[in-house]
Amino acid sequence: MPHAGLTKSRHGWNYNCGEPLMGRERSLRQMVLPPPRKRLILLALLAIAFVGAAAFVWQQSVRKATSSQLAADATLPNVSLAPGDPPPGMVWIPGGGFSMGTEDPTDMICGGPDPMRDARPIHRVYLDGFWMDATEVTNEQFEKFVQATGYVTVAERTPLPKDFPGAAPEDLVPGSVVFRPTAAPVTLDNHLQWWDYVKGANWRHPDGPGSDLTGREKYPVIHVGYDDAAAYATWAHKRLPSEAEWEFAARGGLTRQPYAWGSELKPGGKWMANIYQGQFPTHDTGEDGFAGLAPVAQFPPNGYHLYDMAGNVWEWCSDWYRPDYYETLQAASRVARNPPGPDDSLDPAEPGVPKRVQRGGSFLCTDQYCTRYMVGSRGKGEPSTGSNHLGFRCVRSPKSP
Repeated sequence: MPHAGLTKSRHGWNYNCGEPLMGRERSLRQMVLPPPRKRLILLALLAIAFVGAAAFVWQQSVRKATSSQLAADATLPNVSLAPGDPPPGMVWIPGGGFSMGTEDPTDMICGGPDPMRDARPIHRVYLDGFWMDATEVTNEQFEKFVQATGYVTVAERTPLPKDFPGAAPEDLVPGSVVFRPTAAPVTLDNHLQWWDYVKGANWRHPDGPGSDLTGREKYPVIHVGYDDAAAYATWAHKRLPSEAEWEFAARGGLTRQPYAWGSELKPGGKWMANIYQGQFPTHDTGEDGFAGLAPVAQFPPNGYHLYDMAGNVWEWCSDWYRPDYYETLQAASRVARNPPGPDDSLDPAEPGVPKRVQRGGSFLCTDQYCTRYMVGSRGKGEPSTGSNHLGFRCVRSPKSP
């Protein structure tokens, strides 16, 4: 017996839902409803075409979304010209809108082990234009300030017992913190292994007693606390940059790049900043040309003609440090305008110690330990503590018309 739904005709058995298909009618029906094998092939081709079309539409939507996101994240410098001639040694930073902060770098090549949670969420900021020192303040510049004012830095002052309860009297002597390479490899969980408080170390004697500034006139001044930097800025009719001003300037007009010069640590195999090569903290091989501190302006400037916005020495900013400040800014408004920093400080690692923001990283930064030479990353420091990898540069607001 034939299968249900099949009818016998002079043209053979056909699947016709119980109705015979005869002659021309059958031929026309075959054109509309082909036999099973042909129909399966046709359906497969239609499915492939559909999937291809859907993939194309999805790809275009992703491209549009990516383009929209890039446009939303873009650095948008103001187009106004600099208000007059630049003050000596300064360059004009136009201000504008940009996305502040950084992604988690731990999955990046040379990104290091630190997720940098305090540099998120990435948020929009708008800044007015300002002047900025093209380089870090040098020893010869700082010396002019000291000669003119008689200023004594924190590292040159005798520590007070009230500020260091429990310290032995013989330890209350002027000095500063100096990096000392370890004799052999060590675990990187205790920074006291490579930092020493050196009696007599200060900006005049950067490595301690017996060292001086001969040949270091163009090196950045170091062993300066926050108050020292602020005092110099006031004398020079300038100020310290806000953290937002510092990052906008460091980006040099680029959008969401990890470094002040772009997307690669060593574009074309060329070192772009004075950072640490070799096994930290035993030996800096100096592959970038410098084992330790370098004179200013030894590497190419960024897009705003600023030098050493990554590496060499950390730089003080005017903001108090809080790891949650970016969350506060994002929650308060869509775009933060000229953010001055939080009203107070909190470092969960040392809750009772107020700290100021530091930026830029130093010659000791390495992907083995600290990659905070990345342009959106943040640092922090107790205001009265200097070291031999900490300096500053200044900014100046334009005069009101």
